[in-house]
Amino acid sequence: MTRVLYLANVRLPTEKAHGLQIMQNCEAFAAAGAEVTLWAARRVNTPELRGADAFAHYGVERRFRLRRLPTLDLLPFVPGQTGALAKVSFAVQMLTYIVSAWFGLLFARADVLYSRDAYILLVTAPLARLKGMRVGYEAHTRAGSRVGRWAQVQAARGAQVFTTTARLGEDIAALGVDTARIHTAHDGIRAARFADMPGQAAARQALGWPADAFIVGYVGRLQTMAMDKGVGLLIDALAQLPGACLGLVGGPEAQAEAYRARWAALGLDPAGFLYAGQVAPDRVPLLLAAFDVCVMPLPWTEHFAYYASAIKLFEYMASGRALVASDLPSTREVVADGETALLFPPGDAAALAAALQHLQRDPALRERLAAAAARRVADYTWDARARRILAALAG
Repeated sequence: MTRVLYLANVRLPTEKAHGLQIMQNCEAFAAAGAEVTLWAARRVNTPELRGADAFAHYGVERRFRLRRLPTLDLLPFVPGQTGALAKVSFAVQMLTYIVSAWFGLLFARADVLYSRDAYILLVTAPLARLKGMRVGYEAHTRAGSRVGRWAQVQAARGAQVFTTTARLGEDIAALGVDTARIHTAHDGIRAARFADMPGQAAARQALGWPADAFIVGYVGRLQTMAMDKGVGLLIDALAQLPGACLGLVGGPEAQAEAYRARWAALGLDPAGFLYAGQVAPDRVPLLLAAFDVCVMPLPWTEHFAYYASAIKLFEYMASGRALVASDLPSTREVVADGETALLFPPGDAAALAAALQHLQRDPALRERLAAAAARRVADYTWDARARRILAALAG
């Protein structure tokens, strides 16, 4: 049995998608036959999540061990958690996590050291190799700074590298990393979460949402790394569809309230702004079931266009609902326009409105796209991904 030690400097649980991704992947590694230990960080959590059980929050089975390494977490004491002081506080917290991980690694027994973070591997991978461990580096973006790119190269040296998009793999290879050790591993879904989806009528009744409305939905963080994720564009598009409702799921709440104000400023019916707040991952399938269409309206940025492998894309595909998404290279790696989704030019509210109107008028098209996407997403499960990763690490 392969023993996997996964290093992740994260709060658990967290409201951010990487927490869900890490927990579900550890569960999938264990389901594939590995003995998995996740070393997360002992950090101060938000008031909403403080004391919450990570396994229960994410709805994953206790098939792996979770250990929290001591760190010095000063970020909660920084006003607004922004600015230079916040950056210094995060650097201190990261450094203390790395120190804890390095000393813990001295006594750990594992066959594989695995992490999403280049800086963690920069320090821990040499020790792991001295102890005979294989190293896996899961890259989620191309570093923007010269130092960051250097760290990525060092982390990739002698490791098997798993990139969340094919383009990211090409860019990391361009830094001088051997292409034979680079593997594309898109994000995906935990299939069991979508095995018993409720019907639309039952979902809307449970949520108290209008039974006969045309509901266009968005699920996820409303901003990522201070980047807009296109919800404002979606509201502008819906203003062109009389009677359409917005089903909005995610946080932060202050940003959601700003979108509510934008909805009202456009003269739209307040009752059509259906905000469910930030919910636990195991409640997401219920909300998806209540939609008519799921939208991923990402703007064009280098990160979204080439490196983002959004979990929401795969969850939308598994939901049994039609998908509309920005036409980005990263999206086209997974779905095809007119076959598994309708794609529109990023930032084009009129084109998004036209796609939504097309689906509003054509229920048969909605059903065809949804069925095709559901068949396609069968290739993107965490279990299948885990088996491919473990096979590459064994080879």
